[in-house]
Amino acid sequence: MRSPPPGLESEYLHLVARQSENLGGRGDITFFIPPSEGPLPLVILLNGVYGSHRAWTDQGEAPQTALRLIGEGRIRPMVLAMPTDGLWTLGTGFVRHVDGAYERWIMEDVVGCAKDTLPDLGPEVFLAGLSIGGYGALRLGAKYGGIVRGISAHSPITRLHDMARFVPEPNSYLGDEPFVGVWIARHRAILPPLRFDCGTEDPLLDASRRLHEELVRQSVVHIYQEYPGAHDWAYWREHLSDTLLFFEQRLRDGAAPSAPREPRRSED
Repeated sequence: MRSPPPGLESEYLHLVARQSENLGGRGDITFFIPPSEGPLPLVILLNGVYGSHRAWTDQGEAPQTALRLIGEGRIRPMVLAMPTDGLWTLGTGFVRHVDGAYERWIMEDVVGCAKDTLPDLGPEVFLAGLSIGGYGALRLGAKYGGIVRGISAHSPITRLHDMARFVPEPNSYLGDEPFVGVWIARHRAILPPLRFDCGTEDPLLDASRRLHEELVRQSVVHIYQEYPGAHDWAYWREHLSDTLLFFEQRLRDGAAPSAPREPRRSED
């Protein structure tokens, strides 16, 4: 399949406003739906703090990346669902708290909306995100391993108190969620294939390394990669392709566990 001429990716973007009891109101979702002759897998992309349903399109160039990889024959057509996080204060963390069931918004409403929008949607659901969206992808992907076929996180926050690097007093409204490694270990029996990466100039690099080392200690199969880069969109735009290629491989191998990697080794 060939990619459309540059600039036509917007033709495949669809904005849906979804009424949600979990949000107590409406939530917005941007879908990227490429042309295809068969059922499409669903990739949910979670944004970072201050972000919205437009972050992955306007700043992350996700449709362009997907179309390029499809056109090169490196991935099959995939639906990208890019939802708002719920828009509470500066970031919901994709967790439940008194003002909304934000994890259920993602795992129930967004998935349900995708099925309503595309009746022939395939059964495969993948979860990815950056920064606090990376935390959401790791936590929800582990917790909902019976639904999610693969997890990918870029520059992930691994403890909610690390959000204080980006927003003031996050725990005043997010509560005290445990280290994301706890969720991964707790649900290891249903854990889907998992990867995450971080830039070597990212302030969250040490946190990613600690998570990687903890997963190695507990013999949790995963892929961890480091690349040059910071905690910014230049890094995330470059490495979204790693996520989509990882999900394509999961589809090709039937979501068999990923091969383990040695600690702290960057891969080309």
